[in-house]
Amino acid sequence: MNGNTEIVNTKEGFLEKFFKLKDSNTNVKTEMVAGLTTFLTMAYIIAVNPSFLSTTGMPKEAILTATCLSAGITTILMGIYANLPFALASGMGLNAFFAFSVCGTMKIPWQIALTAVFAEGIIFIILSVTNVRELVVNSIPITLKIAVSGGIGLFIALVGLEGAKIVVNEDSTLVTLGTFRDPRAVIAVIGIVIIGVLVYKKVKGAMLWGILACTVLSWIYALIIGPAKAAELYEIYLPSEIFAFHGIGPIAGKLDFSVFTYGEGIFTFISVLLTFLFVDFFDTVGTLVGVASKVNMIDKSGKVLRANRALLVDAIGTTMGALMGVSTVTTYVESSAGVAEGGRTGLTAVTTGILFILSMFLAPIFIAIPSCATAPALVIVGLFMMQNITQIDFYDYAEAIPAFLTIILMPLTYSIATGLMFGVIAYVIFNLFAKKANNISPTIYILALIFIIKLAVT
Repeated sequence: MNGNTEIVNTKEGFLEKFFKLKDSNTNVKTEMVAGLTTFLTMAYIIAVNPSFLSTTGMPKEAILTATCLSAGITTILMGIYANLPFALASGMGLNAFFAFSVCGTMKIPWQIALTAVFAEGIIFIILSVTNVRELVVNSIPITLKIAVSGGIGLFIALVGLEGAKIVVNEDSTLVTLGTFRDPRAVIAVIGIVIIGVLVYKKVKGAMLWGILACTVLSWIYALIIGPAKAAELYEIYLPSEIFAFHGIGPIAGKLDFSVFTYGEGIFTFISVLLTFLFVDFFDTVGTLVGVASKVNMIDKSGKVLRANRALLVDAIGTTMGALMGVSTVTTYVESSAGVAEGGRTGLTAVTTGILFILSMFLAPIFIAIPSCATAPALVIVGLFMMQNITQIDFYDYAEAIPAFLTIILMPLTYSIATGLMFGVIAYVIFNLFAKKANNISPTIYILALIFIIKLAVT
């Protein structure tokens, strides 16, 4: 017994020393629970990414394995190298652009689309090594950093509410309230109550317990009405099996550089590459700034701690992901779920990464976690992300208007990058008008000009 205790203490001592847990006021158990929570809120990508990318002709089984493997390795690297609780995986939105716009509408073969993602990653590695991306992150004014956090909160809450079908599409008003005859909405509301009560009671792992409870409720409902009916009507699936594994051979290393050998195709390729670059760059910047602002990972001068390392990992993830056969790998806003559970160090990320790798072999189970089970966690995390907006002076309109535009446009345009873009432009305009030009750094001027050009040509 004493020998086992010594082994445990030795392991915890190593983790404490390597990740500097005490310096961040956390412990091994908290970090691991946070990592598990982050993983569960991101697990939907294991099902969604193969669904999207398989429309290009890529085999779904290989995509699933590559999705888990690229997310796992990159997230572990984030934890070990940057010591930050951020998780990465193939980005939502970017995977849709890859599948439906590039390969679908533009009829570009998936091999060439992967080449564009690979080129994007190489460019980002160069920008990260030369600290250009870090310069952009740290140049964002503190007001906008806080606003980005709040905007992300609304954005991920909307994602959760949509996943639960509490908010649904309506052509005349864009969105409206869903029906509570839909069991997904009822299950999600129960989950919000469960998590809310546990958070109020300060129960550790509140979001994890909520996700697990809602998953069990979903599976019980599927058994009651019949698995086939639940899958067809409500996209609630029971695990088909426990273990399954498929290789990535059919899609790994299938880059096609032939596009560089003929003139007409190169211009289309460059337009695709620039779109990947723009969206990924500012989505990552927005996520990094927002989550870091929430957990005080910003120093007194307003700089995000270890941002250069985080951005380099993000760039390496994109490059490596393309080689494995998946669309752009990026930092996930769902990392805030683990942060909300107390995750503060890279041990949270390492835990999440290990779970992604293990999920390659347990994919049927993780795929069966429905969106209505993770939705309550996203809604409550949205609340947590909003809390810091009280630090914004909403009576100083040179600060308040850009902040408000940043916050409101993220959910309304379904894009972190767009909210940040309008916030930066407004910040320059209103601070110049208020004769506060000293608040504007040269980098922000350059960004505002780039954003204006982007809006003009879109």
